[in-house]
Amino acid sequence: MKLSAEEQAMLAGDSGPGVRKAMEIVVTLGRIYGARRLVSVGSVQVAGVSYRNLGEAGLEFLREWAGQGARVRVPTTLNPAGMDLHAWRELGFSETFAHRQLAVIEAYRRLGVRTTCTCTPYLVGNVPRRGEHIAWAESSAVSYANSVLGARTNREGGPGALAAAIIGRTAAYGLHLDENRRATLRVVVRCPVRTLSDFGALGYLVGKAARNRVPYFVGLEEACSESALKALGAAMAASGAVALYHVAGVTPEADRPDVLAPDHETLVIDDLRPAYAALNSDVRKIDLVWFGCPHADLEEIAEIVRLLAGRQVKSALWITTAREVREKAETEGLVTAIEAGGGRVVADMCVVVAPMQELSFRTLATPSAKGAAYVPSHAGLQVRYGTVEQCVEAAVTGVWPGCEATPHSRI
Repeated sequence: MKLSAEEQAMLAGDSGPGVRKAMEIVVTLGRIYGARRLVSVGSVQVAGVSYRNLGEAGLEFLREWAGQGARVRVPTTLNPAGMDLHAWRELGFSETFAHRQLAVIEAYRRLGVRTTCTCTPYLVGNVPRRGEHIAWAESSAVSYANSVLGARTNREGGPGALAAAIIGRTAAYGLHLDENRRATLRVVVRCPVRTLSDFGALGYLVGKAARNRVPYFVGLEEACSESALKALGAAMAASGAVALYHVAGVTPEADRPDVLAPDHETLVIDDLRPAYAALNSDVRKIDLVWFGCPHADLEEIAEIVRLLAGRQVKSALWITTAREVREKAETEGLVTAIEAGGGRVVADMCVVVAPMQELSFRTLATPSAKGAAYVPSHAGLQVRYGTVEQCVEAAVTGVWPGCEATPHSRI
């Protein structure tokens, strides 16, 4: 790997032990993946925030790095935490967990990270340009940045992303290179894909088939909103390891004349029902209805308010979002409308990385394929997966739609 004089000096420790550690991490990763050089990055998104995942060892690692004088040198945002940083007590999380989680946030703050605590940094000002090199870690954000915005990032690990932020560089391999951004799987969609949950179901199926390949979708040209693309990418990143996809006529790199690799394979999707079946448990009573995986934008929150139509909920209803988005929603009266119905607009956190075992919930409904795929193993809850409309009705009635007449169904 060829390093500039400045990079060699950082690796030698001229900028202190914290920067040297960051250079060692980035250079080692680059050598593992055959990178010939480093590239400057415009921004970084760091994962590994919830104390539930980091534990005491992770917290001490961050504190030690900050104590060595390490500070980020490019705009850096932070992934969701394991709780709402302000309303954790009202949500039922323990003081023990809250104390350690707040310590993690403080460690990142000492490193100079903007503690946004969201998986949608592009909704709070971290919006990379097309072709810009970045180093993002959160899987759905990586997919959105590569595919919808046309930026360039690999799916970084938490320490690797933070190291890139400290030195302002990452190794040039993988999706930073033109040749690796070509599609190797052509996906022909021959069934209707209309709702957000349909896009999630499609992504779930394609992610399982694609694994870490780059899909190119044909047949979605007239159906794609930004929210739909967000749901599609998040699902593929959860069921597989897809970090970049193209949609004919929609995404910025889909019109490249060489977008399809010569040796690409073709996958035909003509039925979404297998995905709905795989993501659903046979449960009747719903304890928690969860929207906002990835974090909800203002339009998604407004749609839930419209569907609630002033009704009261019987199940707990949470909409997770970035704190900045929540503040805008509060200004527009959306938070008041949700709370008037008994729901909550929850900032900073994600159910998947929260210590849900501390709460009383046992079943959950969501229109997020990513959430439905992760929640059973990560949060220990049984899941119903369906449309936004079905989930709102489940919140209002306390049971999954269609189960009202079957009182002897499980749970």
